Amino acid sequence: MLQRKDSITVLKGIGKQRAADLQKLGIVTIGDLLSYYPYRYEDRSHLKPLREMQEGDTETVLGIIIQAQDIYPRRGLKLLRVSIRCADGNAVLVWFNQNHLKSKLQPGLQIVATGKVGKGHIRQISVTDFELLEDEADLQNFQRIVPVYRGTEKNSSKTIRRMIEQVMEQGLPEEADYLPEEHLQEYHLLPYWQAVQQIHFPEDWQQLNRARHRLVLDEFLVLILGMQLHSLIEKKQGIAHGKNEQLAAQFFRQLPFALTNAQKKVILEVKKDMEQPMAMKRLVQGDVGSGKTMIAVYALLKAVSGGYQAVLMAPTEILAEQHYLNLKRMLEPLGIVPELLTGSLSKKEREGVYQRISDGTCAIAIGTHALIQKQVEFANLGAVVIDEQHRFGVRQRLALENKGRAPDVLVMTATPIPRSLALTLYGDMDLSIIDELPPGRQGIKTYCIGESKRQGLYQFLEKQIAAGYQVYVVCPLVEESEKMDLENATQLADHLAVNIYPHYTVGLLYGKMKPKEKAEIMEEFRSGALQILVSTTVIEVGVDVPNANVMVIENAERFGLAQLHQLRGRVGRGTSQAHCFLVAEPKTEEGKRRMQVMVKSNDGFVIAEEDLLLRGAGEVLGTRQHGLPDLKIADLVHDVKILEQSKQLAAQISQIGLDAPQYAGLRERAEDVYRAKMAMQS
Repeated sequence: MLQRKDSITVLKGIGKQRAADLQKLGIVTIGDLLSYYPYRYEDRSHLKPLREMQEGDTETVLGIIIQAQDIYPRRGLKLLRVSIRCADGNAVLVWFNQNHLKSKLQPGLQIVATGKVGKGHIRQISVTDFELLEDEADLQNFQRIVPVYRGTEKNSSKTIRRMIEQVMEQGLPEEADYLPEEHLQEYHLLPYWQAVQQIHFPEDWQQLNRARHRLVLDEFLVLILGMQLHSLIEKKQGIAHGKNEQLAAQFFRQLPFALTNAQKKVILEVKKDMEQPMAMKRLVQGDVGSGKTMIAVYALLKAVSGGYQAVLMAPTEILAEQHYLNLKRMLEPLGIVPELLTGSLSKKEREGVYQRISDGTCAIAIGTHALIQKQVEFANLGAVVIDEQHRFGVRQRLALENKGRAPDVLVMTATPIPRSLALTLYGDMDLSIIDELPPGRQGIKTYCIGESKRQGLYQFLEKQIAAGYQVYVVCPLVEESEKMDLENATQLADHLAVNIYPHYTVGLLYGKMKPKEKAEIMEEFRSGALQILVSTTVIEVGVDVPNANVMVIENAERFGLAQLHQLRGRVGRGTSQAHCFLVAEPKTEEGKRRMQVMVKSNDGFVIAEEDLLLRGAGEVLGTRQHGLPDLKIADLVHDVKILEQSKQLAAQISQIGLDAPQYAGLRERAEDVYRAKMAMQS
């Protein structure tokens, strides 16, 4: 009998070389192989007749190879054209630039191929996947729904399928399902081993759907319990901050605006956390301009009121300096003078800040990664605030936390994250959402325009500048690229300054500038000395100039949705109408979709959902830095209902206790998630 932890080399035909190649797919053990799920299926029991196939549809055909020939329709393009005889007529299979295939596709061989149906009297299939049928085992696949796996050149989908067939034939030791029978019945779930069999070799589509439901629920359930386990283990005895609200009350009284209800709600959540003896770990998620800074200031003042120090870390010097200038202005009337610590300070300046932090003279420190250097030693750190959480890895967050003895931690992000994704990424944190913008804010009017309308754009900018407003112009590149025919920031800045707006002042900001130069340029823009700022995406996060009312994004199709939304959020900080122009001529359907989404919506959460749909969870925030396993079968976009079911079941299990004997197998799997999290944090 096979064991889950057995090497795949115990299977017939799997030597060291093949095993090394399979390792690239993450397949090392029998258990890995069984959880290497098909990415699609072919129903070979009901092949559609050729005459019923429609142009543009993806179909599967079975036939005997008649002839294979190379065709050169134009220079640089080579087609492999294979004629086949099917049960109800002839068809043509086409491959593009696949020189190595011709020798394999010999006349007389039986082939099954899948691809898009083209035009013509004779059915033409542009092949995306194919398989040569070599023996009786292959022919048996036409009696069923056939799984298709992502393979390699050495280990094709068919090879992987036959490996799994071997495992099924030899069987595994009878294992008790790690979900008790009562949960299987309550949620109408297939037993685990049956689900594994059906996901690979389904009897029918109904059984396949039931199998997938069970395995998706399992994957979410284990992830949720693993994160909960991590949270419970990591929840440390912290500081029970007192109920003294004098400083905070004084601060809020001096503000020239009232807090939104959403801000008040989140402040109460932070207050409750900080007054508890357990260390706070809270994520505040709010759209661009929603007022997260007020939440941060409250947490900082709460700590200072009790005699503790507080720190705010930002991902860039520009953003750190902006926080410093804003907080210095707001907190000096309270008798609090924050300190700024960044890499660009002189050695003497840095050493002075180190000293004031270590002796407790500095109540609030603001800075970049420079705050986590070993030279920084806090006298009595009580609260940590991290801005733009997604720009930092887990290790950086922990390094700052470890500067104190279990300080309260508040992390903030203006990148809206769909709830489903937030659950997996930040399962060890409590979640607060600011879902309301300050009163008086107007939605940013967004337009997508092509090159033909550039002159009209420049005339509009002229009117806006004449009315006293400032303009951002963002470019995706700084230097010439042979691969991308894009206008770089330097050229564009020169063009605008010399040819378009010689009577206005144009500035340039890009990533390779020295920090001091960046700061000087931004200060000129803030003060109004510059009317137009041409920049790369360095201004994506946090730069706040209320008078900047127009954003122009060049080659907007080169940016993702989240980045476009972040950039757009740099304008519209005042009460007057703001505008964003996406200069783009997208060629792909996805590119066109992104532009449409931006034009239609200002809601960051709607945009985040669309981004998740277009790019998938793995790319939206990069799960690796959070120490989470990749989802093998679950889909955070389409499986939200199953996710909710998993959360419900996880709550039931947590009430009973994951240490209960009936959950031994489940706890083992949850601990794997916990260990993965810890490995990333070490």
